[in-house]
Amino acid sequence: MASLSTSAAPLSLLVIFYMTTALFMSSHVVTARYHHHGHRGHHNKKQHKHNSHISYPPSISPEPSDSPVDIGFYDVRSFGAQGDGIADDTEAFKAAWDAACQVESAVIHVPVGYSFMIQSTIFTGPCQNGLVFQLEGSIMPPDGPESWPSNNSKRQWLVFYRVNELSLQGGGVIDGRGEEWWNLPCKPHKGPNGSTLPGPCDSPIAIRFFMSSNLTVKGIKMKNSPQFNFRFDNCKNVHIESLHITAPTWSPNTDGIHIEQTSNVEIYDSLISNGDDCVSIGAGCYDVDIRNLTCGPGGHGISIGSLGNHNSRACVSNITVRDSVIKGSDNGVRIKTWQGGYGALSGVSFLNIHMDNVRNPIIIDQFYCLSKDCSNHTSAVSVSDIEYSSIKGTYDIRSPPMHFACSDTIPCTNITLSDVELLPAQGDLVLDPFCWNAYGGQETLIIPPIFCLLEGNPPAVFARNDLGYCS
Repeated sequence: MASLSTSAAPLSLLVIFYMTTALFMSSHVVTARYHHHGHRGHHNKKQHKHNSHISYPPSISPEPSDSPVDIGFYDVRSFGAQGDGIADDTEAFKAAWDAACQVESAVIHVPVGYSFMIQSTIFTGPCQNGLVFQLEGSIMPPDGPESWPSNNSKRQWLVFYRVNELSLQGGGVIDGRGEEWWNLPCKPHKGPNGSTLPGPCDSPIAIRFFMSSNLTVKGIKMKNSPQFNFRFDNCKNVHIESLHITAPTWSPNTDGIHIEQTSNVEIYDSLISNGDDCVSIGAGCYDVDIRNLTCGPGGHGISIGSLGNHNSRACVSNITVRDSVIKGSDNGVRIKTWQGGYGALSGVSFLNIHMDNVRNPIIIDQFYCLSKDCSNHTSAVSVSDIEYSSIKGTYDIRSPPMHFACSDTIPCTNITLSDVELLPAQGDLVLDPFCWNAYGGQETLIIPPIFCLLEGNPPAVFARNDLGYCS
């Protein structure tokens, strides 16, 4: 028996060796499937990890619920998340974030078939590069203002702060559970004739990225956000692709994507149907490319602005919107500025856009105001070098197809139109375009013809170079 046991020992060691090797290779195969990052033109600098100022890792690592955590792969269930749509899974998500944040090319996995309820949370960097938030299941906030903890911010739900090279991706769903927020008495549609009633009015932005860079948001489905769906503040190098954003047409302030002080932005191949702007571009944005966007039905179209609110400075340049469809919206492609602001908007191109029963297909409004008692100001954000090319389709006859209302003191300059064809959605009445203090011209025959644009350059009395404010 001793000789048999001795001869079997090498065989046992060989079996253990093969089993260990197989497990090692299997874990690497599972992990590698999620390590994909595409940031065209993004220049990444490796950052060193500091402890989060918002979510702290637990002093004792929680026991995994199902299986050990693979290196670089962090299933939120392994940190205690229940995913039943009722239990508070906030701490589990924070713990998963803190663990993954310290590992390069880590994946936080939110599995399909589960619904996770998360309180208002800030996920803080810096993190190691290449972090992936892989959303395959569903996440949601507490259901309405009454369920929102009093000590939590009601202005934002999930915030990603100071993160470089983060991808939020997957085929999962973000359910904003916004209806009770929309029905607060202060919301415009709740009062008579669109008026508002007194009461608390803060509503959370669903997903906010703040002071972050080299970001990808891809494939996510978002529904019923309480307020803005996605907001990017002070970010750079942002790639957004294949989003599906929906909310009722009457839902107030549910902008699909809002960017502010953000540069080098790509928004591609997405569908947004909501109650406000599909995309809104605020002050401090430049180098923005929007392509193959379906906007509507409902909402307010694609907007640059509003700019210059509260007499503020606004600098926006190099914006392109192309190859897109806008349908059943209050506006098509819109520029809106407040009186009293200063700065400059320049270098904007709207190219190959189809309008389907849109109320204001082409509009520049430098008298934007949310009430009837806005005072007149001589200062304004200057608007120049605006191109409209191959804008075709139908418009709602309640408004003219083209509306250029420029400042009394700072005219719009170098507005050019070519290959524009806008016909009434109903009837045969073709309304004349409207112009006020707008300089430009048409490069081809357009429908309806526009004769109200002023030719040449403004007189010296209007001479003012607001580009100096933006250098």
